[in-house]
Amino acid sequence: MQFQAMVAHETDSGVALVREEVGDEYLGPGDVTIKVHFSGANYKDGLAVTPGGGVVRDYPIIPGIDLTGEVVDSTDPQFAPGDAVVAHGYEIGVSHHGGYAEYARVPAEWVVKLDGLGTREAAAIGTAGFTAALSVAALLDRGLSPADGPVLVTGATGGVGTVAVDILAGLGFQVVASTGKSDAGELLSTLGATSVIGRLPEDPEAKIRPLGKAQWAAAVDSVGGKSLAYILSTVKYGGAVAVSGLTGGTGVPTTVMPFILRGVALLGIDSVSYPIADRRALWARLGSDLKPHHLSAIEHYAPVTEAEKVLRDIHAGGHSGRTVFGVAGEF
Repeated sequence: MQFQAMVAHETDSGVALVREEVGDEYLGPGDVTIKVHFSGANYKDGLAVTPGGGVVRDYPIIPGIDLTGEVVDSTDPQFAPGDAVVAHGYEIGVSHHGGYAEYARVPAEWVVKLDGLGTREAAAIGTAGFTAALSVAALLDRGLSPADGPVLVTGATGGVGTVAVDILAGLGFQVVASTGKSDAGELLSTLGATSVIGRLPEDPEAKIRPLGKAQWAAAVDSVGGKSLAYILSTVKYGGAVAVSGLTGGTGVPTTVMPFILRGVALLGIDSVSYPIADRRALWARLGSDLKPHHLSAIEHYAPVTEAEKVLRDIHAGGHSGRTVFGVAGEF
């Protein structure tokens, strides 16, 4: 079997993403062979084509940590030719060839059958949108309701942030969107944000108080670092913060005060190794009660042959929303 793929190669001068015709050796082990319709642009994909990015174990690799498409062959009875599916996380795109190719083969326990979503919609949601849904679901599981007050979303123009704003607004929450992009107000209002504010804290040089004025019932944070410390100090009594990112740094200069004096909970969100049964259940909700209503406003489309340019933009911080790469018919 020969097919087209975008293959990342490590060279003396860096990492190059090259269009190639490849064979079965690039399918890898697995039970389910998928004709890829769409993949996506994620921060981790950007790291895969960045020297010293730290996510790829061995080159060459086909990047693309999420993919959607149609099953063409399966040795597992859960899946049959023609099934529309999504696969993401686990080792896809980092140590197992990913979605930037016409075909992919993965273990059945990494695959989710789509229900209530088309393959392009699922690609627009992707890993980032799934992480957003996981964050919202974690807050709902703690009993969060719209009556509790405003919910803060940081990094609101990113893949996690935009989908989180969309889902929360669709559930009736008052959403405060925090972003460093001054021109993002119209987009975030379209997604349902009640108000749009700048990055937090407003003064990045100021020392974070152990406890500040309580403002938010909860927060979805994809920034981390000093921003997370500020959020923790300003969440209302009994609130929670679902954190999934570290673009603001891995260190969190905080104290135990928010936890022991206000009962604030810090909820770590991981979508990479999330168990498959729970993953399938959450994707079913993404096709029903947690379905984003404004994916067309979030989505940018590009052929997969333009992936390197888009991924460089992501790594440089010049990207917003979700870029969907068309794969089928785009080589």
